[in-house]
Amino acid sequence: MQSFGDVMIAAACSLELEFPDAATAKRIAKALELENEGYVEVKVDGSSLQVMIESENLMSLRNTVDDFLACATVALKTLEGAV
Repeated sequence: MQSFGDVMIAAACSLELEFPDAATAKRIAKALELENEGYVEVKVDGSSLQVMIESENLMSLRNTVDDFLACATVALKTLEGAV
Protein backbone atom coordinates (compact mmCIF):
# COMPACT_ATOMS: atom_id res chain seq x y z
CA MET A 1 0.00 0.00 0.00
CA GLN A 2 1.04 3.54 -0.67
CA SER A 3 1.09 5.86 2.32
CA PHE A 4 0.67 9.58 2.73
CA GLY A 5 1.56 10.34 6.31
CA ASP A 6 -0.63 8.10 8.44
CA VAL A 7 -3.04 7.29 5.59
CA MET A 8 -2.57 3.99 3.73
CA ILE A 9 -3.90 3.85 0.18
CA ALA A 10 -4.84 0.76 -1.79
CA ALA A 11 -6.52 0.69 -5.18
CA ALA A 12 -9.09 -1.60 -6.77
CA CYS A 13 -10.92 -1.79 -10.08
CA SER A 14 -13.78 -3.92 -11.30
CA LEU A 15 -14.48 -4.50 -14.98
CA GLU A 16 -17.19 -6.27 -16.91
CA LEU A 17 -16.17 -7.48 -20.36
CA GLU A 18 -18.97 -8.61 -22.67
CA PHE A 19 -18.34 -11.18 -25.43
CA PRO A 20 -20.53 -12.52 -28.26
CA ASP A 21 -21.30 -15.74 -26.37
CA ALA A 22 -20.53 -17.81 -23.27
CA ALA A 23 -18.08 -20.06 -25.12
CA THR A 24 -15.94 -17.06 -26.10
CA ALA A 25 -15.99 -15.71 -22.55
CA LYS A 26 -14.84 -19.09 -21.21
CA ARG A 27 -12.04 -19.33 -23.78
CA ILE A 28 -10.78 -15.83 -23.00
CA ALA A 29 -10.83 -16.55 -19.25
CA LYS A 30 -8.91 -19.78 -19.81
CA ALA A 31 -6.35 -18.06 -22.03
CA LEU A 32 -5.69 -15.43 -19.34
CA GLU A 33 -5.50 -17.80 -16.35
CA LEU A 34 -1.71 -17.94 -15.99
CA GLU A 35 -1.29 -14.25 -16.76
CA ASN A 36 -3.72 -13.30 -13.98
CA GLU A 37 -2.51 -15.55 -11.20
CA GLY A 38 -2.14 -13.54 -8.01
CA TYR A 39 -3.11 -10.22 -9.60
CA VAL A 40 -6.56 -10.50 -11.13
CA GLU A 41 -9.71 -12.42 -10.21
CA VAL A 42 -11.88 -13.40 -13.18
CA LYS A 43 -15.30 -15.03 -13.07
CA VAL A 44 -17.27 -16.12 -16.11
CA ASP A 45 -20.91 -14.99 -15.97
CA GLY A 46 -22.68 -16.15 -19.11
CA SER A 47 -21.16 -14.25 -22.02
CA SER A 48 -19.29 -11.80 -19.81
CA LEU A 49 -16.23 -11.77 -17.59
CA GLN A 50 -16.43 -10.16 -14.16
CA VAL A 51 -12.93 -8.91 -13.38
CA MET A 52 -11.57 -7.65 -10.04
CA ILE A 53 -8.10 -6.15 -9.83
CA GLU A 54 -6.51 -4.99 -6.58
CA SER A 55 -3.18 -3.32 -6.07
CA GLU A 56 -1.08 -1.56 -3.48
CA ASN A 57 -1.09 1.77 -5.34
CA LEU A 58 -2.67 3.57 -8.29
CA MET A 59 0.28 3.24 -10.69
CA SER A 60 0.49 -0.49 -10.14
CA LEU A 61 -3.29 -0.76 -10.63
CA ARG A 62 -3.11 1.19 -13.88
CA ASN A 63 -0.31 -1.02 -15.18
CA THR A 64 -2.17 -4.21 -14.23
CA VAL A 65 -5.41 -3.04 -15.88
CA ASP A 66 -3.51 -2.02 -19.01
CA ASP A 67 -1.72 -5.38 -19.16
CA PHE A 68 -4.93 -7.34 -18.57
CA LEU A 69 -6.83 -5.50 -21.31
CA ALA A 70 -3.94 -5.91 -23.76
CA CYS A 71 -3.79 -9.66 -23.09
CA ALA A 72 -7.58 -10.00 -23.37
CA THR A 73 -7.49 -8.17 -26.71
CA VAL A 74 -4.77 -10.47 -28.07
CA ALA A 75 -6.66 -13.55 -26.85
CA LEU A 76 -9.88 -12.37 -28.52
CA LYS A 77 -8.13 -11.50 -31.81
CA THR A 78 -6.44 -14.91 -31.74
CA LEU A 79 -9.80 -16.64 -31.24
CA GLU A 80 -11.41 -14.60 -34.02
CA GLY A 81 -8.58 -15.51 -36.38
CA ALA A 82 -8.91 -19.20 -35.49
CA VAL A 83 -12.62 -19.34 -36.36
